[in-house]
Amino acid sequence: MLASLCGIYMALDKKTLSSLEVLQQKKSEASGDNRAEQQHSRGKLTARERINLLLDPGTFQEVGSFVTHRGVGVDSDQQKHPGDAVITGSGRVNGRLIYLFAQDFTVFGGSVSEVVAEKICKVMDTAIKNGAPMIGLADSGGARIQEGVISLAGYGEIFRRNTMASGVIPQISAILGPSAGGAVYSPAITDFTLMVRGISQMFITGPEVVKSVTGEDITQEELGGADAHASLSGVAHFVSDSEEECFSTIRDLLGFLPQNNLDDPPMGPQDDDPERIDESLRESVPQDPSRPYDMMDIIETIVDDANFLPIHQAYAPNMIVGFGHMDGRSVGIIAQQPSYLAGVIDINASIKGARFVRFCDAFNIPIITFVDVPGYMPGKDQEHQGIIREGAKLLYAFAEATVPKITVVTRKAYGGAYIVMGSKHLGSDMNFAWPSAEIAVMGPDAAVNVIHKRKLSESSDADAERASLIAGYRESFANPYLAAERGYIDDVIDPATTRPVLIKALESLQNKRDSIPPKKHGNIPL
Repeated sequence: MLASLCGIYMALDKKTLSSLEVLQQKKSEASGDNRAEQQHSRGKLTARERINLLLDPGTFQEVGSFVTHRGVGVDSDQQKHPGDAVITGSGRVNGRLIYLFAQDFTVFGGSVSEVVAEKICKVMDTAIKNGAPMIGLADSGGARIQEGVISLAGYGEIFRRNTMASGVIPQISAILGPSAGGAVYSPAITDFTLMVRGISQMFITGPEVVKSVTGEDITQEELGGADAHASLSGVAHFVSDSEEECFSTIRDLLGFLPQNNLDDPPMGPQDDDPERIDESLRESVPQDPSRPYDMMDIIETIVDDANFLPIHQAYAPNMIVGFGHMDGRSVGIIAQQPSYLAGVIDINASIKGARFVRFCDAFNIPIITFVDVPGYMPGKDQEHQGIIREGAKLLYAFAEATVPKITVVTRKAYGGAYIVMGSKHLGSDMNFAWPSAEIAVMGPDAAVNVIHKRKLSESSDADAERASLIAGYRESFANPYLAAERGYIDDVIDPATTRPVLIKALESLQNKRDSIPPKKHGNIPL
């Protein structure tokens, strides 16, 4: 009798397990082989292929895999798919925990339904509670029309969580297909957005609507493609030529970031000599103050193993921002680029720099600033578009930041732009200058024209007089030593020693504790 009962239970177990295997197989597939083929024909991977490429092998733990939509009118069994149009869960990248969602374009075009929003919100809540980065892989046709306002409500819930998570955990969005209408706002709130040429598009309204309203003919790629958002709008922080490259960039980026705002950034390799001196830096700044040079060469010479990850590289290239390591420590680097617009600060550069400084401050990443700035961009367009308000954002960000802040002036530091770029007056901890630094209210040419206007107008040889006065002004005022006498510059250093000087400064500031007055939040000039 006992033996026969055991046989029944074993048979039941086999049947149950068989049913589970069928369901698991169904959920792991796209909604039909032809849909997966269609995805591949567009040059795109499926959601599960993307997850497998991003995560360490065998680490993905899926949640919500049997959830199905509740929509009216689209709820026949044939149109239901386990998990609906998004895959959610956790996994590891380089051994570190992350949470993610991947929209599945093969199911209802990846559209956001009530349950899709619920799944995304649930995994975001879990990421916040556990203090781990959140990664969204977006590939969606937008709100699910059949569910109407229910779908829109779901978007709102996602946006609210993006906002609550901001500054608490790193949030990264990879746009791997269309993203239109309300779908674009979630990536816009996150910290970093990546796009892939040829398959990524983001826009509030598509080309058809644009044409009907403005009469303008424009393609999807021109309107909201990767290069447009990387260079013109600044929406995209990184652009890749393939999805594989995109995921590699995400893995690299995570290597510089802490798990959350209470954590320290991870240590990188420490195989580059912290005492390394590079004499080539002595020749990096031209003697002619009007000649350009590439600040990227200086940065890559100083950071560990020349490994610098630039962000927003194609947007406002007169300002450089990105991550590197200094003796293994993660640092955020912000600098002028003298080879583009002489490194002047314009509206876009100010916004780019301010956002980066605030991110570093939110996540305990020390900030190193390299300065060669002739000033703010002059002109009617800049003034009328709000350079005063927009330029103040960078000032606000530096003044508000409480992480270790170290500044190196390599050449020009004039006027208000000198103050803004990590000066002692905005709370920088350690400020250094190269002997080539020129710290003054304005450049020698402009200063002489103002100070000696009458003298030059009365001179019989104005050109020679002007040249002599400019040389005198440069020698007396356009140098780092007056600022050093006042303590605004802590030391004038040999450029060749910049790396060991910065590493020692970082070591001395590693236990820095600072705070701002208690308040709900400040009112940055948006």
